[in-house]
Amino acid sequence: MSDARFLKVDVSGIEPEMGAPAADRVISGAPAFCTWNAEEADGGLYAGIWESTPGKWRIRYDEWEFCHILSGVSVITEDGGEVRTVKAGDSFVIRPGFKGTWEVVETTRKEYVIRL
Repeated sequence: MSDARFLKVDVSGIEPEMGAPAADRVISGAPAFCTWNAEEADGGLYAGIWESTPGKWRIRYDEWEFCHILSGVSVITEDGGEVRTVKAGDSFVIRPGFKGTWEVVETTRKEYVIRL
């Protein structure tokens, strides 16, 4: 990473990290993740691009995350709360303590900023 004070989020030269939700959290499908971390700063700050194939799994946030959906459709449901459909152009914040499910209906790609 550069010491520059401006960082364009361009993942074209970044090798993606492959992953998936823990098997005990998967409710349906076989979701697979690709994550391109463009920024990993001291103090637990991360930014980049994340993409998932269809499936549904349980989520629990200990961190704060800003998301901007670039493509696809997902349904985020808070335990005992609202069901929210997010699609390209939508931006939102998930705060620590959020528990529920994330269902990728159509392969979803998002920009994210995470603060631990």
